[in-house]
Amino acid sequence: MTDFPKIQTVGLSGILVSFADTMSEPANRAALSFRAAIDGSDWVEVSETSTSLVSTFLQVDLVAVPVDAILTRLNDLLDSRDWYTADLPDNRTLWHIPTVYGTDLAPQLEEAANLAGLDPDAAIKELSSARVRVLTIGFAPGQPYLGELPKNWDISRQQGLTKSVPAGALIVAIRQLVLFTNASPTGWRHVGQTGFKTFRPSSETPFALSPGDELCFPAVPRAELEKIMAHDSTGMGGAETEVLA
Repeated sequence: MTDFPKIQTVGLSGILVSFADTMSEPANRAALSFRAAIDGSDWVEVSETSTSLVSTFLQVDLVAVPVDAILTRLNDLLDSRDWYTADLPDNRTLWHIPTVYGTDLAPQLEEAANLAGLDPDAAIKELSSARVRVLTIGFAPGQPYLGELPKNWDISRQQGLTKSVPAGALIVAIRQLVLFTNASPTGWRHVGQTGFKTFRPSSETPFALSPGDELCFPAVPRAELEKIMAHDSTGMGGAETEVLA
C-alpha cells in the first residue's frame, strides 16, 4: 500500500482520503477509524463525514477554507498512527438476524454453495456462523454491504440479472453479503431471506445499521421466520442486538 493513504480534493465540496484501491479488511478498518477520529476532533471546517468501502469523505467548503492548511492537518493526523490496525469505533452494534437459507424463499443457495466448493448444508453452516461488518451503506437507503466472508466465498456475480429479489433478501458475491432494503434486480445470488427492514422512514433513526456494525445471520426454519413476521410491527424481523465496546 505504498501509494496509500491518498488525499484528493473533490471539486470544491470536499476531500477524499483513500486507504486502498481495492476492498480489504485493513483498508475498511482504516476508513472507519479515520472517520471516527475526524468526528471526535470536531473540526469546524468539516460539516459532514461519510465512508465508502476503503475511503473517508469529508465535506468541506474549499472556497471558504484554506486548502493547504486543512491538508496539512489531515497529513498530520494520518501520520499519527497506523490506521490499518487501528481500533474500530466504540459503541457499535452487533445484530443477530434470523435467516431462512435456501427453499423457494432463497432459491440460489445451492448454486452459490457449489461455486464456494461446499454442499448446501456446509454453506448454511458457514454463512450462519459468519460474523460480518457493515463495510459501507449504499445503492438503496440504509442498504449494507457486509464482509468479508472466507476466501472460498470469492464467487463471481451472475452473467445476467435476477429480475427481482424481495426486501430482506440476503445475497452473496465477491466475499460480501448485501441485505436488501427494497425489492430489486441483482446480479448477486440470493441465498437467504430475512424479515429485517434496513430502512424505516418513520423511525427516529431511519437507517437501522451504521458502518462498523457487525451482523450474524443464524439459520432458522421457515415456520419460525413466518411466525416472527406474523407478529412483527417494528421491522426488526426477530433481530436481537448487543452493544460492542
